[in-house]
Amino acid sequence: MSAPDKPESDFTPFVAEDTDLPELTFRAVALGVLMAIVLGAANAYLGMRAGLTVAATFPAAVVAMAALRALGGSVLEENISRTTASVGEALVAGAIFTIPAFVISGVWDELRYWESTAIMLVGGLLGVLFIIVLRRTMVVEADLPFPESVAAAELVKAGQGGQTGAKYVFQAMGIAGAWELIKNSNGVQIVSSSATTFVNLGRSSIEMLGQQVSYVGGFILQSPAASPALVGVGFIVGPAISSTLFAGAVMGWLLLVPLGLFLNPDMAAGASGAAELVELSTEVWLKQVRPLAVGTMIVAAFYTLFKLRTSLVEGIGRAFTDIKKAQSGGGDVSRHNLDLDFAKVGIGIAVLSVPLLGLYWFFSGSLPGAVLLTIVMVTLGFLFAAVAGYLVGLLGSSNNPISGLTLSTLLIAAILMVGLGVTGNSGILGVLGVAGVVCCAAGIAGDMLQDLKVGHILGGTPWKMEVAEIIGVLIAAVVLIWPMIAMDRVYEIGSAELPAPQAGLMALMARGIVGGEMAWPLVVTGMFLALGLILIKSPSPMLIAVGMYLPFASTSAIFVGGLMAWMLSRSMASRGANEAALTRATNTGVLLSSGFIAGEALMAVVLAFVVLGGSSFGIDRVLPAIAQSTVLGGLVFVLLYYMLVTVPLRASGGDGASESPPR
Repeated sequence: MSAPDKPESDFTPFVAEDTDLPELTFRAVALGVLMAIVLGAANAYLGMRAGLTVAATFPAAVVAMAALRALGGSVLEENISRTTASVGEALVAGAIFTIPAFVISGVWDELRYWESTAIMLVGGLLGVLFIIVLRRTMVVEADLPFPESVAAAELVKAGQGGQTGAKYVFQAMGIAGAWELIKNSNGVQIVSSSATTFVNLGRSSIEMLGQQVSYVGGFILQSPAASPALVGVGFIVGPAISSTLFAGAVMGWLLLVPLGLFLNPDMAAGASGAAELVELSTEVWLKQVRPLAVGTMIVAAFYTLFKLRTSLVEGIGRAFTDIKKAQSGGGDVSRHNLDLDFAKVGIGIAVLSVPLLGLYWFFSGSLPGAVLLTIVMVTLGFLFAAVAGYLVGLLGSSNNPISGLTLSTLLIAAILMVGLGVTGNSGILGVLGVAGVVCCAAGIAGDMLQDLKVGHILGGTPWKMEVAEIIGVLIAAVVLIWPMIAMDRVYEIGSAELPAPQAGLMALMARGIVGGEMAWPLVVTGMFLALGLILIKSPSPMLIAVGMYLPFASTSAIFVGGLMAWMLSRSMASRGANEAALTRATNTGVLLSSGFIAGEALMAVVLAFVVLGGSSFGIDRVLPAIAQSTVLGGLVFVLLYYMLVTVPLRASGGDGASESPPR
């Protein structure tokens, strides 16, 4: 819905134009950078494990308010810290969807620091520069709802006179961190994350083409992962999304895996005992169900873009017209509308094209290919950054389909590489390089536009927020690849611990088109499955495919979190709670969930570095493994119910009259 320019006379920012408050200060930026690294590392682990990331805007806003308030900071400093902090999650979201694909595809033996950093740095900076050009039109003039921006701004405004709710975040971080320490296989292991067994339904003899064939029937039964982070994800995304994701897990693990086992009678005949059947079933999931899920994801990604075709077309159209509009507004000297100089932004984009060309030349080994890839990236990067920003304005960053946009870029780049005769590993490297830069640019663009809208509502200065974003990208790109490298070396990207579903999709497509390797029968079958899901109007075929791709224990844990969110809302409804009380309860649950995610993920990252440090001294295991109790592991769900249902109910105040919502 393209909107005409509209006057801003009816809009009053929270901080007036003539108010002189500290804004772009060292402490604000330093705090934001620290949170960007912490929340970025947490989301890197979460994204590769669960295929989802959660917006960092809300926990960053809460922590910024608590920290800067103690130092006498202003609301505009809090805005700068939150803006800088959210860069980490946005940049790592683009990175984990693409960079692990280099490893999964086999063109890299492990994650490489300099190449990965270059992709994140160039992509992130281009995303910032693209959005600077588009800010005025999309943030000020366009009639876009920006649901998450409005919610974050209201959270900040309401928090200026009351409690921030930071205690909930830090309490949950401590609990989840301690739990991960005794659950992680590299920690002081006492509990087991999940219990697994095989339910054997016996052998059947069926006549096929005149021969009696013996089949094995049964399925893996696995308990939800005792993971506060995954349960927290489920709580945040809600019952609808978590249920859809779980439906994919049921389809994959309780339908397709048993079917695959049944249809591999020769392999199944040699399996004896539950342990061997569990191993065989897992192999069926890895080698047969996952490629099928990838085929489903391919069609689902393009179907998502098709459903958004009107918005996409309008976003692309706006991208071609906004430069003139933005340039015409360049004379506005109002603090609320002052961007970085557009001429310098244009020079910055041109300058970044040079290292981009060098990067693609290094990857592909072909100068003509590198030139073409650079042109493709700058063109599509700008268009998709605009589209990503536009969709964030409509849906919020949590629902931004950047993986679908990235897949479109990958396919275009792959076809061009094949057309130029650049195939094999060189072609795969070039294609994944383009996808990585575009994905990072789109992730940053969407996040930045959301942050700029929050700043617009609060009365922040755009150019100062843009500088903060650039600083955040520069530091986050240099630092955040280290946690990813550590996690790859300890937990292994592509394993059940870190399946990285979106990167697996990118790897399979790149290797399939450019490298000529793809399990086409399974992929095509998955495409027809997606078509069937679309025809019956199934909610989000993409989520169903991701549920098929992920380990059952992970998906079921997310589902448990969604159930807890549903229980909380039902309890509030049964009490006749008003909107204020419901807001308090929901905010409390979201803050606790954010703390669970950050605490568990950060402890997992710390333990990965501990393992790497020990191995450098020839120590196989630094911390002792005491036990692997599944019973004790299951007790965490009692604690999580108390934290995510009982505590928010108490914090709600019952009727909404007792206290301000936690922020």
